[in-house]
Amino acid sequence: MKTDSIFYRLFQTFPSAFFELINLQASEANAYNFASVELKQTAFRIDGVFLPVADTSSQPIYFVEVQFQKDNEFYARLFSEIFLYLRLYAPTTDWRAVVIFPRRSLEPTQIQPYRVLLESQLVTRLYLNELGEVTEHSLGVGIIKLVVVNKKQTPLLVKSLITKTRSEVSDKALQQKVLDLIETIVVYKLPRISRQELIKMFGLGDFDIKTTRIYEEVHDEVYEEVRDEVRQEQTLEVVMRQLRRRLGNLSQQLSERISQLSIEQLENLAEALLDFSTEGDLVVWLQDNLTQT
Repeated sequence: MKTDSIFYRLFQTFPSAFFELINLQASEANAYNFASVELKQTAFRIDGVFLPVADTSSQPIYFVEVQFQKDNEFYARLFSEIFLYLRLYAPTTDWRAVVIFPRRSLEPTQIQPYRVLLESQLVTRLYLNELGEVTEHSLGVGIIKLVVVNKKQTPLLVKSLITKTRSEVSDKALQQKVLDLIETIVVYKLPRISRQELIKMFGLGDFDIKTTRIYEEVHDEVYEEVRDEVRQEQTLEVVMRQLRRRLGNLSQQLSERISQLSIEQLENLAEALLDFSTEGDLVVWLQDNLTQT
């Protein structure tokens, strides 16, 4: 699932849900504008930034990062992005960072260089599978929970969210926007779901389901993403096999770094490794190419 784009849309639609997640009043969202910020000098992108509006400058800036994959370099990248942002934009207000993991097991374990920051009030770490009763009362947080709930529980939660949307959101345009978001998450979670199952889950007629974003956009995107994932896994397997033949067994750290490469980077590595003679050649290649991405 493309969780970055899902959460960007989610916080655009329900900025109040973010503040509920960090145990603040939903009304805090009225004092902020939400955006994704690209730090062009290094091609870093911060998933989301809640910036105080002009007349509430005493409020802190909130940096939001969503991490759904295991990445031991995540905190190094996160704090690099934050401090580069502070250097480039020179804000005069306080800042906070909120990191969202689906579960604790995906959080990096090597955190010693960042422990002071992580244990301070500057950083909040959230684990979506540990959300409490707030998901029962808040529509926005309930949709966040939908991202991580298991497939068996998905239909029941979807029905509850649809009922809540239709009863709590009176603006028809916003209501449709929320239903589209729920649909998108469902199709990403259940790419093989049938039309009949969707009709039953969303309480739609056959004609209605054909006109939703599911059949206009999302299915094609999901199937393309699944094909890309399969292609990436196959390419990674071939590259790792070639590297082992040329250099022997690789360290776990190097293997994890290679597993994070895109399809294009893996294909480039497959060509470059023909010139490798030592593991140091691989390390240099990774440093050069990861710096350029």
